[in-house]
Amino acid sequence: MYVVKSPLSDASLKTVSEALQGALVDLVDLALVAKQIHWNVVGPRFRSVHLQLDEVVATARTHSDTVAERAAALGVPPDGRAATVAVGSGIGVTPEGWVDDSTAVAAVVDALGAVIGRMRERIAATGDPDPVTQDLFIQVTADLEKQHWMFQAENG
Repeated sequence: MYVVKSPLSDASLKTVSEALQGALVDLVDLALVAKQIHWNVVGPRFRSVHLQLDEVVATARTHSDTVAERAAALGVPPDGRAATVAVGSGIGVTPEGWVDDSTAVAAVVDALGAVIGRMRERIAATGDPDPVTQDLFIQVTADLEKQHWMFQAENG
C-alpha cells in the first residue's frame, strides 16, 4: 500500500495531525448541528435564521474538506466518521425538536464559540511545527468568527 510521506518531523506531525483531526471533527459536527437547527427553527425570524444557518453549514463543509485534504497531504488519514465525530466534538448538546428562533440563535452562538475557542488553540499549537496548517486555521477561524458575530447580532 502506498503511504503519503510527510515533510514534517514525527514530533511536528503528531502535533499538527492532532490539530487537523480535531478541527475536522468540530467542523463536521458544526455542519450537522447547524443543519439540525435549520430544519427545526420556528418563530418570527424563521426565514432569516433558516437561511443564515445554511451559510454556516456551507462554511463548515467547505472548511472541513480543506482540513481533511491538508491532513491527507501530510500523510495523515482524516477520520470524519459519525462515531469519531460523536466522541471528539467540542460542541455541546443540540436542542431537539422544534426550536424557537431566539433559542436557535443562542445554540448556534454557543456552537460557534466552542469551535472558535478550539480553533484558536490549534492556531497557537501549529505555528512552529507547520505555519501552512496554522495559516489554514487562521482563515477557518476568521470565517467562523464572522458567522459568530452575525448570529450574536441576531439576538442583540
